[in-house]
Amino acid sequence: MSTGSAARDAHEGDAPDEGAEIDIEPDYRFTLANERTFLAWNRTSLGLIAGGVAVLQLVPEFGPTGSRHIVGALLAILGIVVSLASLRRWALVQRAMRRDADLPPSRLPLVLTGGLIVVTLAVVALVLAAR
Repeated sequence: MSTGSAARDAHEGDAPDEGAEIDIEPDYRFTLANERTFLAWNRTSLGLIAGGVAVLQLVPEFGPTGSRHIVGALLAILGIVVSLASLRRWALVQRAMRRDADLPPSRLPLVLTGGLIVVTLAVVALVLAAR
């Protein structure tokens, strides 16, 4: 998906050297959309971290001793991973837009889904261990 066709049209008369990378300023709407996506991922990250704190502080002890700590830590770690990955994703998309290149594929949904599956399986295992 190329986002800089208007900028490319403005540069049609300029013939860059083969292999040279063109840095163009992308349309501000695409830059702001990229920023909104970054902020949405960070809200998700913040929710995961807050969920980890809530499990630790508000959920009564269940399963083996320390179960709350395990679940809270898993949620917080997932929040950190999503936050770091969202920063990397934002930078990669911004760079692709400046170079009028295709947007890179995102692994963030896969990371988040995989992390939530791990947390869920851990909770199920800890609840079953309490029996």
